[in-house]
Amino acid sequence: MAKPNYSFEKRQREIAKKKKQDNKQAKKEASRDGAGAKTPTSANASTAEGS
Repeated sequence: MAKPNYSFEKRQREIAKKKKQDNKQAKKEASRDGAGAKTPTSANASTAEGS
């Protein structure tokens, strides 16, 4: 029986973890960009109402 290659398995886990973190970060940035675009519009609308 062949010996398990623990280094390879560890590297694969690290790659999967990094990919998951990158996807989470990209989703967070996309969400923030979408919310950021709406915030100035509502801020401008409230400023216009106050005048």
